[in-house]
Amino acid sequence: MVKLRNCDEFQVKSKDVEKIIDWENTSPKQVEIPFKPARVLLQDFTGVPAVVDLACMRDAMNRLGADSSKINPLVPVDLVIDHSVQVDVARSENAVQANMELEFKRNKERFGFLKWGASAFDNMLVVPPGSGIVHQVNLEYLGRVVFNSGGLLYPDSVVGTDSHTTMIDGLGVAGWGVGGIEAEAAMLGQPMSMVLPGVVGFKLVGKLRNGVTATDLVLTVTQMLRKHGVVGKFVEFYGEGMSELSLADRATIANMSPEYGATMGFFPVDHVTLQYLKLTGRSDETVSMIEAYLRANNMFVDYSQPQTERVYSSYLELNLEDVESCVSGPKRPHDRVPLREMKGDWHSCLDNRIGFKGFAVPKEAQNKIAQFDFHGIKAQLRHGDVVIAAITSCTNTSNPSVMLGAALVAKKACELGLEVKPWIKTSLAPGSGVVTKYLQKSGLQKYLNQLGFNIVGYGCTTCIGNSGDIDESVGSAITENDIVAAAVLSGNRNFEGRVHPLTRANYLASPPLVVAYALVGTVDIDFETEPIGEGKDGKTIFFKDIWPSNEEIAHVVQSSVLPDMFKETYQAITKGNPMWNQLSVPSGSLYSWDPSSTYIHEPPYFKGMTMSPPGPHGVKDAYCLLNFGDSITTDHISPAGSIHKDSPAAKFLMEHGVDRRDFNSYGSRRGNDEVMARGTFANIRLVNKLLKGEVGPKTIHIPTGDKLSVFDVAMRYKSEGHDTIILAGAEYGSGSSRDWAAKGPMLLGVKAVIAKSFERIHRSNLVGMGIIPLCFKPGEDAESLGLTGHERYTIGLPNNVSKIRPGQDIVVVTDNGKSFTCTLRFDTEVELAYFNHGGILQYVIRNLIRGKH
Repeated sequence: MVKLRNCDEFQVKSKDVEKIIDWENTSPKQVEIPFKPARVLLQDFTGVPAVVDLACMRDAMNRLGADSSKINPLVPVDLVIDHSVQVDVARSENAVQANMELEFKRNKERFGFLKWGASAFDNMLVVPPGSGIVHQVNLEYLGRVVFNSGGLLYPDSVVGTDSHTTMIDGLGVAGWGVGGIEAEAAMLGQPMSMVLPGVVGFKLVGKLRNGVTATDLVLTVTQMLRKHGVVGKFVEFYGEGMSELSLADRATIANMSPEYGATMGFFPVDHVTLQYLKLTGRSDETVSMIEAYLRANNMFVDYSQPQTERVYSSYLELNLEDVESCVSGPKRPHDRVPLREMKGDWHSCLDNRIGFKGFAVPKEAQNKIAQFDFHGIKAQLRHGDVVIAAITSCTNTSNPSVMLGAALVAKKACELGLEVKPWIKTSLAPGSGVVTKYLQKSGLQKYLNQLGFNIVGYGCTTCIGNSGDIDESVGSAITENDIVAAAVLSGNRNFEGRVHPLTRANYLASPPLVVAYALVGTVDIDFETEPIGEGKDGKTIFFKDIWPSNEEIAHVVQSSVLPDMFKETYQAITKGNPMWNQLSVPSGSLYSWDPSSTYIHEPPYFKGMTMSPPGPHGVKDAYCLLNFGDSITTDHISPAGSIHKDSPAAKFLMEHGVDRRDFNSYGSRRGNDEVMARGTFANIRLVNKLLKGEVGPKTIHIPTGDKLSVFDVAMRYKSEGHDTIILAGAEYGSGSSRDWAAKGPMLLGVKAVIAKSFERIHRSNLVGMGIIPLCFKPGEDAESLGLTGHERYTIGLPNNVSKIRPGQDIVVVTDNGKSFTCTLRFDTEVELAYFNHGGILQYVIRNLIRGKH
């Protein structure tokens, strides 16, 4: 009889295993299964609140008279401090060191707290700042593929507190993003409850044409899968086209899973995977063990053998020869635009009414020219002019072909005498130190530097809103003339208000295209017919003159990307760096909270907690705090970028003696609930229907009609003893997995969200924080039901959890006599248990004290 590792007939039962084996029949029925990942991956921004919560849980157990040492990760935790570099210094040879010094000055307390966590908690590996972005470090260094635990072999699997944890799927490791709340429970040995997903088979055939990049392929796949509908599903890639995709190409596609909506985009292990493991410094012995184990368990795909047809829930196919150069934007990653159509699409965006593809610029204002003085240089801006061009770390810098392709574009441009205008903020943020090594080995980094693409650091930058300030003269020209300025970046997120408050148009593009757009200085161009500039000899230069061939790129990749580079980079990681090693941290298993800290603060989650669960709660006569349309992202709910000078969070920081230049970002202050509660719904592009067309982070206090910040209105409702709810459209909570997008609303007093549909992780996070997720019935929404948001809402839930079942119908009644039926989106019995306890962390504490694991 075969013994299954996690099948204990308590948390994981035999019948759960049987459901997975009978996947063809059970997956359409939305059956629940428990899942225990082999490890948990945290990154800096979400790592801090995770360690804060662990420290708080120790305190809570201590107060309840229990053994607080039980609060320890029970599975390996890899915590990468990628510290999201704020690009303060860009065009400079010493940008990396300068930005790093600024980061340590700003974040010393936060970094020190994580260093304390590494010693206070067992089973936690902390990768120091300056090493790389979490996804790339995971791919190149942390990913095991197969675990060897004292001679027991089992597949690597991982959940991470960033939605782009999915990049590891390109390495054949099952992994996806979860909320920080779910990750903490997984760390503490709780199985993740999930619905057995459908699996979409995506067949790849053919080969990419010359000049087409992996990024173009990714944006094409993203659009196809968005259209097909893969939310909550797994996607598995297969077919003869797989042999044409490098591991880096696969990882780039897998990274974008959140953008196409799938739980993961999986590439099974084959010979390409094994070659990559050797390239990145894994030992021959380890690689042999991985291959032998996977072959023995029928988990290795050998394309040299005849392939059997696999069974999938649905099928898609793409001929790689059909992929063409493209970008995505100006406001969403799945709004793909073929490069040949870009000029026409841009003009349509200027004309169209305000929306995902529109700016509603009047015809007479579309040719407006804003003249300004840039440090003594006469300059001008038009609609569509590029003011930020960034090669960012998340999606593409794991891929040598596009990185060296960008460097070749720079080389050709420099040799022809082309330059980037000095007011365009250019930057290069590799995902790991390996990129620097191969750019230098190739001799091409100097050309990127010459165009202003100096390396600024090794972490999240522009993609997450850490683009830093643009020059004051540029900012004034944009605001005073209402210019729709553009940013072009090689990341994966371009939602409104994310990249920079002053760039209303934001396009995702391959690294080589980022360089090309920086050179031409505008998105208002047809690269096929219009020149991109004038060379040093007065010769007109076209796009084709600077674009490298696939052969040129392949040659440089082959000669410049070497295994020793990976070994050297990751040997250095384990040693840390001088600034990290000099950090002094307190000892002890309980953390000494500093009440005056604006970075690390003890949150109120466990205040007054007893051993008795509070039980389920309905909602009575709640006011509507916010009334939203479709596609409200976690960026709208909980911004990660800069803290606006007029926001409640800014006011709080100033009251606590923090200078404006030291505000840092919301992401960096995720360890302080006071800041993050004030930052909830603080996005400057928030569209709240209660404001009747006005854009911004405000709402209406219904009883008085007062228009105030969302935080101030929420606090007024709380002080008056009123609950609140949120109305929303489709895809509520899409975007990055962000635990504060659930924690923040809970602290504001939100008791329920009624939406047309939810993003997977966000819905789960709401449940984890005790917020009720409800879905309108198909074909219905707030508008069709005649709801304005000025009503008061009563949601009748039984006060006994045994009388509630997942997915049941719930009637919502308003004070003006309307009533409508919604679907209760507690999807599993385990989620109901979390709700009964007031949240997932409270559930874990009570079970640990009672000796249930």
